[in-house]
Amino acid sequence: MATAADTHAMRRAVALAARGLGSTSPNPVVGCVITDASGRRVGEGFHQRAGGPHAEIHALREAGGHARGGTAYVTLEPCNHTGRTGPCAQALTEAGIARVVYAVADPNPQATGGADTLRAAGVQVERGLLEEEAEAGNTAWLTSVRLGRPYVVWKYAATLDGRVAAADGTSRWISSPESRADVHRLRAEADAVVVGSGTARADDPHLAVRGIDGATQPLRVVLDTEARAVRPGARVLDDAAPTLVAVAEDAETGLPGVLRLPRTGRGLSVPALLEALYARGVRSVLLEGGPTLAGSFVAAGAVDRVVGYLAPVLLGAGPTALAEAGITTITEALRLDVAESVRLGPDLRITATVPKGA
Repeated sequence: MATAADTHAMRRAVALAARGLGSTSPNPVVGCVITDASGRRVGEGFHQRAGGPHAEIHALREAGGHARGGTAYVTLEPCNHTGRTGPCAQALTEAGIARVVYAVADPNPQATGGADTLRAAGVQVERGLLEEEAEAGNTAWLTSVRLGRPYVVWKYAATLDGRVAAADGTSRWISSPESRADVHRLRAEADAVVVGSGTARADDPHLAVRGIDGATQPLRVVLDTEARAVRPGARVLDDAAPTLVAVAEDAETGLPGVLRLPRTGRGLSVPALLEALYARGVRSVLLEGGPTLAGSFVAAGAVDRVVGYLAPVLLGAGPTALAEAGITTITEALRLDVAESVRLGPDLRITATVPKGA
């Protein structure tokens, strides 16, 4: 049975894992804490970037010889395969770790089996401590592995009566500076930011992260079905971050390196887009497009989390946050689970998740 010291150490590991958000894909975020045989914390670490040492390796290096006979607390089952780095299960065994406590089992078939390898080497292994907390912190990667597509967060800013722009199309600024700054945090945690042609034409968005030191810039993705919205000189084509323009298979464009996708009645195929992004190592997507694009993603069952910034403003007319999404009656409504509500300046940020199987 887990002790208070075990829980404290694992909670620290969960906090460490969060430091890797936005910089580890296609790998997970992982945190590790090591205590010596007497229970004293002697090492800790987190996975900082893909291709770099895993959390366990950082923690073992800090612990040195003090790891022998100690306990390793890891947010994800130690890996059991050799990729760009060696198997962590073997490293823990060679360091003389006597006990490993991990929160979440690794669903990746290429990496699973670390717990069995540790047990075979005589290491005491325990699973499930703070599993829900660790799962929540690593939900984007875990979801992407289980579904074979990136985890999608749809972000929007709206007035209290649900409008994202006025009747004349003006929308700057509905939300507060505090909310807009928070959006850059969401971008920094995502592997890709996606908008549609309507947003590209109306706003000429930049989509790069600003105001966050050391942030890894996400891939900027514009869905431009007819290849008419993104023109030379567009802000999204600068060198601040990588950019991918997706167009229809039959569209004519002079832009280099475009992604060609099949058409659907709504524009471009959302599943095909997500499949292509997943193949490029994208495990999390921030959807910042307008109501039409959001409706396409909701209709495709490709939204996992919604982050809405609600401003205490009334317009009474203008486009709403979500356009046609294939929902025609109240019984088909997509009902979400509210995870959090937070005040940001004058605004209210509501975070809600789509229930599994919805």
